[in-house]
Amino acid sequence: MTSHWLMKSEPHVYPWSQLVKDGSTHWDGVRNYQARNIMRDQMKVGDMVLFYHSNCKPPHVAGIAKVCKEAYPDFTAQDPGSKYFDPKATPENPRWMMVDIEPIMELNPVTLPELRQNGDLEGMPLLMRGQRLSVQPVSAEHFAIVCQIGGLDSNSL
Repeated sequence: MTSHWLMKSEPHVYPWSQLVKDGSTHWDGVRNYQARNIMRDQMKVGDMVLFYHSNCKPPHVAGIAKVCKEAYPDFTAQDPGSKYFDPKATPENPRWMMVDIEPIMELNPVTLPELRQNGDLEGMPLLMRGQRLSVQPVSAEHFAIVCQIGGLDSNSL
């Protein structure tokens, strides 16, 4: 069964347009254990992803992606030249994981204010106070609603 996720990226770091240009990317630099565990233990090839632009005005869902490679060690954790370097990460105990995603379809931007105003999205982790995870689950129902707001019938994916 396909699961649904939301993955946050700051547009000045890695925007949706870059994912489209690249065709796929590894989702590196996640340094939160809960988000790492989601990628490592739950994300599977074919799972659908809401690609979310954070730290911009307004924050918004920019497109739909899907997982194209399951979790593997995040090599940036072992690269002393990387801003994501972790001296405790080793080849034997990599500590941090990443998945690969590929773009499926651009959406009309679905802004955070629009999401907050939609009562059918109550309980969506993104909209809960204190929820700052860069990788988070999304119910199939909420995923379909966000797609619809963005101009896409999720059944066509």
